[in-house]
Amino acid sequence: MNVTINPLSDIEQEAIFEVESDELQPHFNRAYEKFRPKAELRGFRKGKVPLGIIRQVYGDAIEHDALDGIANELYRTAMEERNIHPIGTPSMVEMDFKRAQHFRFTIKYEVKPDIVLGQYTRLDVEKPVHNVSDHEVDAEIHHLRRLNSTPIDAQRVTDEEHIVTADTQELDDAGTPLIGKKSSASRFYLADEALAPEIKAALAAAEVGGIYRATVTTGHDDHSHSHHFQFTVTAVQKVDLPPFDEDLVRKVTGGTPSSPEEFRANIRADLERYWDDQGNARVNDGLANEIVRRHEFAVPESLVTAFLDSFVEDLRSRSRDQKLPASFNDATFRAENRAQAIWQAKWLLLKERIAEKEQITVAEEDLVALAERDAPRLNVDSARLLEYYRSTSSASERILSEKVLTFLRAHASISERPVTQKTH
Repeated sequence: MNVTINPLSDIEQEAIFEVESDELQPHFNRAYEKFRPKAELRGFRKGKVPLGIIRQVYGDAIEHDALDGIANELYRTAMEERNIHPIGTPSMVEMDFKRAQHFRFTIKYEVKPDIVLGQYTRLDVEKPVHNVSDHEVDAEIHHLRRLNSTPIDAQRVTDEEHIVTADTQELDDAGTPLIGKKSSASRFYLADEALAPEIKAALAAAEVGGIYRATVTTGHDDHSHSHHFQFTVTAVQKVDLPPFDEDLVRKVTGGTPSSPEEFRANIRADLERYWDDQGNARVNDGLANEIVRRHEFAVPESLVTAFLDSFVEDLRSRSRDQKLPASFNDATFRAENRAQAIWQAKWLLLKERIAEKEQITVAEEDLVALAERDAPRLNVDSARLLEYYRSTSSASERILSEKVLTFLRAHASISERPVTQKTH
């Protein structure tokens, strides 16, 4: 068998195969044997027809049917022998078979580009840092008190810790009710920071049976819109916040920690960990963007398609019914997200190349550590999770990515930039 490898571009090659008749015969013999149990000819029991007769009667059809499988087998063997690692699905572009003479075919396939690394260390990036304040800790505690509060019926609002239930009618600029713009039993928690200030002010002293109006102005780029509302209050409830004491802490934590002081310290630690994770994520994003920007190379279309497929699947999995929206247009979605898919493919290839150059690898102990770390969160036995991680490449890819980013952060010039909770 003669195999010729022709590079077509940095990311595409073709393999031309020329196979002689005698080299094909073992493959055809296996095809005859596979067909034999199904062969039926007068004078022979089913499955007992001699191979010579099968070859005479059915040989042409059997051999033609076997060609695709033979080509795939020869292709895989040739790639392994030459240490070529195609990606995506190869395509047969030409096939020529003359029985008892030769079999020639050409397969086109994609490969990863040979990336010449430029600068990827000593890069300048910013890390946003935030000092957690007592006010933020108090806000988290207050939020937990709200979640465990008890509503008590009231006649009027006396402070923000009230829920107002009202029938809401939208009005035009003249104060006339708009048809189809009425909703019943809308609930407004006056302490909710997301509630429009105009509505909060209008209902600040609301009483059951009272009618109140508010105009909410929203801005869009260089223009704004005003929306007029009328609220007819049907109920008022006082939000009775429980005290921040050991009883509340035990209820929230299930007994650990047991003291308000320890719980407050844990909240602060959680917030600090959150902000540190956010800062590291910004550093990771900055490093990735800078490294991708510094490297220009062609990306295999199969990788781009794989990322686009994952985007579609992610959209599907996040829907409540695990289905794509009825208005979803696959072609439009892929066109709009193609640039992001190309970026993701480039970053994947660059991470692999950096790992290769820096000899960053994934060892068994890395999988063990990941399984032990993930098991409590997933409520799965760590041994079973480890077996799953060993059987799939996704865990190793995740670990490798984390190791590469850890290396890049350790070799970057990171300057800290203080941020407030609001600006972040």
